[in-house]
Amino acid sequence: MSAEVWVLGATGRVGRRVAQHVAATGRPVVLVGRDRGRLEALGISGDVRVLEADTPRALAAIAQAGPAVVVNTVGPFLETAGPVLDACPPGTHYVDVGNEPDALQEVLDRHDALVATGRTAVGCAGFGVLGTQAALGAALAGQEARGVPSRVRIDAIAALAGEEGRLGEALARTIVRGFSAAAALGREPERVRTPDGDSVVTGTLPSGELLAAARLSRTDNVTAASVFVPTGVPAGVLRALAPVLATRPVARVAGRALARVRTKAGPRPRAHTWARARVEWPDGTTRTAWLRAEEAMDFTVAAATEVTLRLAAGDGRPGAFTPVELFGTGLAEAAGAVLING
Repeated sequence: MSAEVWVLGATGRVGRRVAQHVAATGRPVVLVGRDRGRLEALGISGDVRVLEADTPRALAAIAQAGPAVVVNTVGPFLETAGPVLDACPPGTHYVDVGNEPDALQEVLDRHDALVATGRTAVGCAGFGVLGTQAALGAALAGQEARGVPSRVRIDAIAALAGEEGRLGEALARTIVRGFSAAAALGREPERVRTPDGDSVVTGTLPSGELLAAARLSRTDNVTAASVFVPTGVPAGVLRALAPVLATRPVARVAGRALARVRTKAGPRPRAHTWARARVEWPDGTTRTAWLRAEEAMDFTVAAATEVTLRLAAGDGRPGAFTPVELFGTGLAEAAGAVLING
């Protein structure tokens, strides 16, 4: 079994930075992508090599090489998580940074097979799931005697700095997939005031955060909301767009068009990134907890790097998990976040 960490999608915004951080620890890293020139232009120092490969070749190479950890940063994750996991041989662990509920379920459904082959898979090791689940864990701490909560609401309030460049096909296709689920998009809007005093509106989003929160709280009455949801768009418009965007040909064209959109560099819109968890119990008790981080992408990179290094060091256990299920809320703090009760 190799000691290498393979990073799929290494030229992307998250992939290149995770690769850089892992390589800086001295662990050997393989940068995997479709364009050798772009991979080599990353200029990441350390024990680094480049593998130019399309998806079938990359999967075959993973199965043959047996790296210590494969980091998947290529979306949509519903299309990539399963094949990459299936390519990992016994002893090779898996991490991704998605936030799609069906993709996370795809990972979690492989729990028994992973246990049998001595592998660990961690889905959604980025801000959304880790941030909200860590805040929820803080709200639930010490309340076991109250039983299962009657209601949970989590809100992801990411603050992202603008980065110059194209949006990219992987992120664009993930966004298109999200908008195809209009029935669950933008409902239950709520104005949230952060501990910094910022006032934002969040609305429901079909995300991995919803599944992760339901697993941790053990209740089905969960609302997962995000600051990025267009709560002002009429529901009829979203319902009309959804079936069109859900068709594969239209989704592919829309994703390619969106991928060409150029984003501009700029400061993040708020001083901090926040995740809020509000929990209610049948006896009327309500608890709220917050997670505070700096820039959301920085937190995602730090979290994915931390999970990767822990798995490479043998600190996990076989099976499929969300980040908090495997490593606890302390993982978020190790990635630079602060948990605040009240």
